[in-house]
Amino acid sequence: MLFAKRFNYPLHVGITEAGTLWAGTIKSAVGIGSILAEGIGDTIRVSIADDPREQVKVGWEILKSLGLRQKGVEIIACPTCGRTEIDLIDLAKKVEAIVAKVDAPIKVAVMGCVVNGPGEASFADIGVCGGRNQGAIFKNGKLVKTLQEAELLPGFIEEIKKVLVEKGYQSEISKLHD
Repeated sequence: MLFAKRFNYPLHVGITEAGTLWAGTIKSAVGIGSILAEGIGDTIRVSIADDPREQVKVGWEILKSLGLRQKGVEIIACPTCGRTEIDLIDLAKKVEAIVAKVDAPIKVAVMGCVVNGPGEASFADIGVCGGRNQGAIFKNGKLVKTLQEAELLPGFIEEIKKVLVEKGYQSEISKLHD
């Protein structure tokens, strides 16, 4: 911080040779994130032993998690518990893959149960909560519809499309993919 106050030069922040994707992501998030959280740094560099596109993704996620930049869909998902009655992890991964190329800054929640899910998903633009062989879709914390488990993913994607249109991001719909 002292340097930044005394000199008018941009500060570049990064963790050199942080490791492979898994370890490097954690080291970069902690190292770069803690420095940025202190208000230090103007540019970042994520350096991990993987595809350079993964480095860019990690960088964006660090910036998003600190509220410094907004790009792309933020997925909120619960870790599952004994009340989870759908394959939540698979559903969350599928949703994440489908929205991966969308640049619109929306929040999407994928929750395991209708006990905690609606409350936890209420801060999301759109959310889904699992139940016994079915799920409920919520928009801004309010129930939109209930669907059978087999219809849940396609129905949820249709609701995500509606959110994109409502928020003025209709051009992003073409970036959704199966």
